[in-house]
Order: sequence, then C-alpha cells, then structure tokens
Amino acid sequence: MFEDTHDHHVLLTPGPTPIHPRAQKALMRGMLGHMDPEVFALNREIQADLRVMYGTEPEAFTALLAGTGSLGMEAGFANLVEKGDEILVCANGSFGRRMAEMAARYGAHVRLVTAPLGEAIKPEDVAAHLDGVAMVAVVHGETSTGVLNPVPEIAKLVRGSGVLLTVDAVTTAGMEPFHMQDWGVDYAYTGAQKCLSAPPGLAPIAISERAFARYAARRTPTPLWYCDFEGLRDYWVEHTYHHTIPVNLHYAFHAALQAALEEGLDARKLRVQQLGQVITRTLAPLGFSHYVRRPEDRLPTVLALRLPTGMDDSAVRLALRAREISVTGGLGPTAGVIWRLGLMGEAARPAPYRALMVALQDLMGAPGLVARYEEELQVAGLVGEKQGVLV
Repeated sequence: MFEDTHDHHVLLTPGPTPIHPRAQKALMRGMLGHMDPEVFALNREIQADLRVMYGTEPEAFTALLAGTGSLGMEAGFANLVEKGDEILVCANGSFGRRMAEMAARYGAHVRLVTAPLGEAIKPEDVAAHLDGVAMVAVVHGETSTGVLNPVPEIAKLVRGSGVLLTVDAVTTAGMEPFHMQDWGVDYAYTGAQKCLSAPPGLAPIAISERAFARYAARRTPTPLWYCDFEGLRDYWVEHTYHHTIPVNLHYAFHAALQAALEEGLDARKLRVQQLGQVITRTLAPLGFSHYVRRPEDRLPTVLALRLPTGMDDSAVRLALRAREISVTGGLGPTAGVIWRLGLMGEAARPAPYRALMVALQDLMGAPGLVARYEEELQVAGLVGEKQGVLV
C-alpha cells in the first residue's frame, strides 16, 4: 500500500512544481457535476484570468484542456494544421523537436530552423525561411536546455504576413508578463503544473480570433476529436456537453491562477530573477557555471547549470533524493553535464533552495555554503518570512 511520507519533500525540478497551498485546499472541495452552473461560473472566471495571464485580445478564446502541456501542443497542430501545410518549427532542444514530430504526424511538411544546444534561435534564420509557410512554431522557454528564445523578435517578423504563430509558453506564462496580443501570437499553451504550481493534468490554452478564423476555414475535420476547437467552445461558451472535465483540477487551477495574478506577473518575474542570481553566485565557488553562455539567452525559470569537473551527477542526485530533495539532470546530450533547477511558482522561494544548500554543504564537503547563501539573500533583499526563509 502506498503511504504518503513526503509532506516535506523539496521539489526543485523543472516541473512539476510544489502545489500552491490555496490550490491544495481547493482540491478538497466537494465534487460538482461538469454541467453544474457553479462550474460554468468558475470556468468563466478562469477564462477571464487566462486572458490576463496571456495578455490576449478581449475576445480571445481561452480554456483548459484535460491533459498536460503536451496536449496543448498537440491540440494546436491538430486544429490549425492540415495535410500538406508548410510549417516552420524552431528547434533548439527536446521540446522544439517534439513540436516538429507532432506537426509531421498531422501531415505537415516541416521545415526546421535550428540552433546548437544552449543557444537561442536567431530571428534572421526564421526570416530566411518564411516564404510559403502557414505557421511558425517556437518554444519560448526550452526546458531541456534552459534557453529563452526571442519570441517578441520572431513575432515581429511573422506579424502581418498572414502566417500563424504558435508559442509553447510552458515555462514562461504565469511567471512573467506574456503579451500575446501585442506580440501577435495566435496560439499559446502551458501546463498547470509549471509556473502556476497547480496539479498536473490541465493545459491552459489561448487562441486568437485570427487562429479561430483559420480553424473555421479548414478543408477537413480536425482529426483529434477530444480537443476540437469547436467542441471546446461549445462546452466553454455555449455550455453544451462535450466531455467530462476534471472538476477538482479546475478548482485547484482557479485558486493557483488567482494567487499568481494577485502577486503580479512583474513581481513574480523579479522574484525569479533575484533568486536565480542568488543560487548561481552561491554555487559558483563549487564549480557550477551557466550552461547558456549569453545572459540574454538564459531562461530565468529553468536554471541550467554546468556541473563541476569530476562531480558524479547520478550519485549526488541520488544522495539528495535520499534526503527528500529532487533535482533534475540533463536530457539526452546534456545528461551528466548539467542540472536543471526549477524556478517556477512555489519552487522559486528561498526556503526550498536553502534545504538544497544544507544538503550540498554536507555532501560536497563545502563548509560555509549555507552562510554564503544567506548572505546573498540579504544582498538581494530576499530575507523575511514573506519570501519563505523562515517558513
């Protein structure tokens, strides 16, 4: 029998993140039917809050898909791509490559714009391949390498061309301002368990009016029935039955999203930037260094750090896990080369990272590591109960 002994587990992964206390409480609400008027009222609030989080046009369609962020990715291609369409995918990591695979499975002719691991996509490379494409797809924050791709610059190139722009905002939306309308993004998605610290199982999406018009002009039915845009709109707007939504996950997501917006997206962005700098400066004397060379290309919410020479990645992470601390290593070519430390939602607090410093001080024989961390927090102005140091 499974026994929950992990109430104090320290989760520092690039997703999922620790559940926000308000979301945890909301999960315990009594069940209502998915066609209940109270649930429809809750969903309307979620839609309005998602428009704020994504920075959409006033009438943009927003919703929650009953699946993780990968379903958000797939739904975009299923609804907005038809067989034979030319699609330009920016791929400089695992999730850009996943976009390319999904688009191809829906019959697209995929062109790739690539960059080496640890480097951002160059807008001029996108510009050179725009002719004849129906959509550009890009990952804003490439979780696998800790790279921030220049979405505003890419969007500026695409805007006015008639080409749709799809953005994976899984590690950015909800932790910093996202300007979907101003940038000209047509379809965006994230995962509930990332920046918002809600439970996994929901993919918040936003669809521009232009994208809905493209969908309405399809020559063939959407091949993915479960997330057909029209069926989703029938449920979310017309309140007709489509499929059973995970009501309790909606409760929790609503609470987590409201908490994020109350804190403010600018404030959350600053919190992440400051804590990331504190962690990097604290670990630098041990030999940790930034994997992404250019500061402007570094994703604030997933801190990718190159490991010290000679460090046994697997052994140290297993020792940390034995102390109820989870950190994540690299994917594929970066396995054993980097750690990817999550700085999203409730993980982006001083207290969880203090626990990491306590453990590393012991495991790596680094006296003074905790004291250095606390000094850096003082310098950054992050000391206090509100920031989680005394919790």
